[in-house]
Amino acid sequence: MGLTASADLLDDFVRADRDRALGTYGIHVHREGHPPVAHRFRSDDRVNLYSVAKTFTSVAVGLAEAEGRLSLDDRLLDHLPELRPIAADGLGAVTLRQLLTMTSGTSHRWFADERITAADLLHEIVAAPLAAAPGTRFAYTGSGPYALGRVIARVTGADLRSFLLPRLFAPLDLHNPAWHACPLGHPLAESDLFLRTEELARFAQLLLQEGRWNGRQVLPAPYVRRMTGERVDTSAVTYGEPYTHGYGLGVWIDRADTYRLDGRYRDAGQCSGLQAGGEGPRWEGR
Repeated sequence: MGLTASADLLDDFVRADRDRALGTYGIHVHREGHPPVAHRFRSDDRVNLYSVAKTFTSVAVGLAEAEGRLSLDDRLLDHLPELRPIAADGLGAVTLRQLLTMTSGTSHRWFADERITAADLLHEIVAAPLAAAPGTRFAYTGSGPYALGRVIARVTGADLRSFLLPRLFAPLDLHNPAWHACPLGHPLAESDLFLRTEELARFAQLLLQEGRWNGRQVLPAPYVRRMTGERVDTSAVTYGEPYTHGYGLGVWIDRADTYRLDGRYRDAGQCSGLQAGGEGPRWEGR
C-alpha cells in the first residue's frame, strides 16, 4: 500500500467520521518503513485512556518480572502475606497471571469511575468471595489490575507510575503523564492514565517493534510476545462479538491474528486501541 492509497484511506475515514458523527479525537497510522499518517479531529489534549491503562500495568508487570522482582506464577498473597487473615477462601491460590488475564475467579467488580468507599480497596478485593475456581472463568474487572499495581509497589518500593517513569515513559519522551490515584495514593492501574493520541501511538509502535525504541530495548521482547501468546478463552462474553476472541496479558485478541488495546466508548467511535497484524499494523487513537 503506497502513500497515495494510505492518504485515500485516511480521507475516507475523515468523511465517514463526519457523516456518521463518530466523535473521533484523532487517528495515527504507523506502517513499518513508512512515515506516519495522522489526522486530528480536535486539539490533541491529554485524555483519559480508560482501560488502555491496563496494558501499561501489564507492561509494568513484565518489566518487574524481567528484573527478577516477581513471576507471573507467584501467588498474590505471597507478596502480601499480611492480608492472609482477611482473604476469602481459595484466594490463596490466585496467581498474578490470573489477575492479569481476568481469570482470578473473584466476585469483586470495580472500575475506576466508581467511588472507592473502602478504607483500602485492596482489602476489599482480597476479602471478596470467589465466584469461580482460579483460572477457570474469564470475568472483566478493574480489581485485578489495581491489585497488580499494589504488588508492583510492594516488590519495587515505587508506585506503578513512578516505576514506569524511568523505564517506559522517559524513553518514549512521555513527559510527566497524569495517572489518577486512589485515596491512599496508588495509581488506579486499570484506568485513568492520561495521554495524547500521538503519545499513545508511540507506545503502540513500541509494542509492534517488540519493545525496541530508537535502538534501545525498552521492554523485554519475550514478554511483548507473551502478551498475545498467553491468552484465555472469552467466547462466553455477551457484550459484543469483538470481545469473544480471547484476552491476553492486558490486551484483547481480535480476528485475523490481531490484538487491541481497548478503552471505554469504543461503541461510540471514541476508541483507544491498537490493532496489529493483517496487511499492516494500524493504530486507532481516541
